[in-house]
Amino acid sequence: MDDLFRECPVSVTKFSKWKHPPNQTVKINFDAAYDERSSQAASGIVVRNTEGKALISCLEIHHQIGSAFAAEALACRRAVQIGIEMKWSKIIIEGDSLSIIKKCKENREDKSHIRAYIHDIQQIMSRSRNLTFEYIPRATNSLTHILARESMKKREEIYLVDSVPEYAEFQRVNDSVR
Repeated sequence: MDDLFRECPVSVTKFSKWKHPPNQTVKINFDAAYDERSSQAASGIVVRNTEGKALISCLEIHHQIGSAFAAEALACRRAVQIGIEMKWSKIIIEGDSLSIIKKCKENREDKSHIRAYIHDIQQIMSRSRNLTFEYIPRATNSLTHILARESMKKREEIYLVDSVPEYAEFQRVNDSVR
């Protein structure tokens, strides 16, 4: 039995916690939930400052969405729109969809079925030089995951300034502890 365990190494992933952005930078985290049966998706977006304070939380419902991949692209597009509209000087867009993050970083035409969303994101990005994309694991992106999931369940859209919905407050506080 011991030989079996020696031959099959186990990788242990260290749990990572959401990290505060550097000085004068905001982080905009996004995530999406998708319901294939109804072709509906929900986006969860949170903007936080260097202290971890929620500046904006945004929950949106989208109809006639073809895939979970498209739902993530929509959430990312909305996160970029918020960042550009608010005119913050330095913006980090974080999400747990590695494919979407990679596509947004690329400086070429996307050929996938979400090319229209990626093109929109690249067009919006062209209005700012201070916007970067970073991938984070889902466990680190739990606040926006909670928002997207609950928005999908409740079929509600919310836009809050300086707070998050009550059901996500515990996670926001937990994330803001350094």
